[in-house]
Formats: sequence, structure tokens, C-alpha cells
Amino acid sequence: MSLQQQLTALKEEAISKLSHIHTLNELNDLRVEMLGKKGTLTEVLRGMKNLTAEERPVVGSFANEIRDLLTEKIEERKTYLEQAALRSTLENETIDVTLPGKKVHLGTTHVLTQTMMEIEDVFLGMGYQVVDGREVEQDYYNFERMNLPKDHPARDMQDTFYITDELLLRTHTSPVQARTMEQHDFSQGPLRMISPGKVFRRDTDDATHSHQFHQIEGLVVDKGITMGDLKGTLEVLVKRMFGEEREIRLRPSYFPFTEPSVEVDISCFKCGGTGCNVCKKTGWIEILGAGMVHPTVLEMSGIDANVYSGFAFGLGPDRVAMLRYGVNDIRNFYQNDVRFLEQFKVKE
Repeated sequence: MSLQQQLTALKEEAISKLSHIHTLNELNDLRVEMLGKKGTLTEVLRGMKNLTAEERPVVGSFANEIRDLLTEKIEERKTYLEQAALRSTLENETIDVTLPGKKVHLGTTHVLTQTMMEIEDVFLGMGYQVVDGREVEQDYYNFERMNLPKDHPARDMQDTFYITDELLLRTHTSPVQARTMEQHDFSQGPLRMISPGKVFRRDTDDATHSHQFHQIEGLVVDKGITMGDLKGTLEVLVKRMFGEEREIRLRPSYFPFTEPSVEVDISCFKCGGTGCNVCKKTGWIEILGAGMVHPTVLEMSGIDANVYSGFAFGLGPDRVAMLRYGVNDIRNFYQNDVRFLEQFKVKE
């Protein structure tokens, strides 16, 4: 059989096989079998070495025609198989537009975020500004500017996480107040601010403490600010968050950055002051700490303590939320249990 006859037989065989190919993988195997480097066409063409000089161009031209024809047929079959696969996919994935849509389940704002936003709204309504700050802070701003010099024993109450000797995770949001006092221009009016955010302390891991929690501190500095202004401000906050019938009382306390300092209690919202398990039979619940800004703190911020005075307070939104909703374990707020969190959906 001559080479031309062999090439013609190869063409007819390939075309016959193509009609029985039903997958792209099978098609690729046939292409390699017929046209690959070790394929049938290559094997046939090796016989050209036995042809005369006059026969080689004729056979070579015929071989190229066969190669081009088979390549074209293979591409046609590939296009057909791809279109068939697409039609099959579309038929199997037909969307029934008459079916009811799937309900999209939306999340809600975290209960702690809700509580913080409510507190912010109270103070925004009283003309305060909300100031954010850095969570990684310098020891100087976190402690020294709050009248807590190196080796001060009161630092032990705020044992925290140090990154370096002078860099730490803030233990309160007071550094935001110090930085704001530095920048405030009192010729433009008094300073009224709150500073919400996360704080960190190496607290024991029990039901009422966490190494990370939230704090909102407030600061007012102006001429003639008194303890009466502080009490009136806190009464507004307490009544908005716990009900108009709530009362507050101030008890003497100690904080290095305020003088005088007070602990602030609210009348128990469960028993009304008669004594129960929530207030530990006292009728009062401790809610926050406050006081008049220490003159040293003012002076370190470049504020003349003989001219200006101020008050400051700090409360924990986590504790506020625990009291409002009867949560007895602070860790519930941070464990991301949907069954717990979805109880506090935002009201329309």
C-alpha cells in the first residue's frame, strides 16, 4: 500500500471515529492518537524516506491537506460537544421563577454596640463630642498624664499587657482625654467630650471580669464647673438608660486623676430600693466612678487649674448591659452564641 493510500485510510478512520466521540476527553485522546508527535500520521510520514525526490513533494502536500482537514474536523467536533454540554447544563439548571424566594436572614447590631450607641446619643443630645482614640498607647499618656507616675501603687489595679516598657494596651480611655485637652482651644468654648472604646486589663477570668471590655469616659472642662454639674449630668444619663424613677447617690472614693472622687450608685431597678439579690440587699447598685478633674491633670495638659475646673467619669457599657438585661456572665457577650445574641435585636 502506497503512502497516499495509507494517508487516505488514516483520514477515513479518523473521520469515522469522530462521529462516535461524545466527550471532550475522548476527543483529545483521538487528537493525540492521530496527530500527536507519536501519532499515526507521524508514523506514516516516516516512510517518506523511501520515496524518490519527485514523489516526496506530492506526498508531503497531500499529508498537509490530511492534517489540516483532520484538525478542522476535530475543532468542529469540539465546538459541537461544548455547545451540547452547555445546553445540558442549562436544561438541568433551569430556574423556576414561580417558586417563592429564599428569605435573607439579616444580623443585628451587637448588644454592646447598641448600648454604647444609646449612651452616645444621650451625650450628643447634651452637646458632647464623641472622640475616638488609639488602643495601643504610650505609658506616659495611659498612666503618667493621669497622675499615676512610675511605681505608683494604684497602677496595680490596672495591670495590663505591655508591648514594650513604654508601649501598652490601654487600660482605660483616659489617654484620649489627655490628648484632647492638649489640643483644645478654650477660646472656642468649653470642652465636653466622651471617649468610648475597648480597653484591656489582666483581670481574673471569672463571670464578672474579662481581659477585654468596653469603657466610656466623659470629660467636661470650663470655668466654674462644680460637683453639682457632674451630679446633674449623671442623673440625666441614669434616667435615660434605667428609667425616670431611678435615683443616684455619690459615695466618697479615690481615683488618682480626680479630686474629690466618688463612686456613683443607682437605686435598684428590680426592688425599688427595698433590697434584693440584684442589689445584695442594699437597695443600691454601683454603676460608675467619677469626680472633679485633679488640678495636676489639668496642669499637665497646659490648663490653668486656678481658672478652669472640670469633672470626669467612667462607666462600662458591658456592666450597663448586664444590669439592664439581667446577664450574670460577661463572657456571654464575647462568645458569639447566636442563641444569646439574637435576643437583643434592634427594635424597629
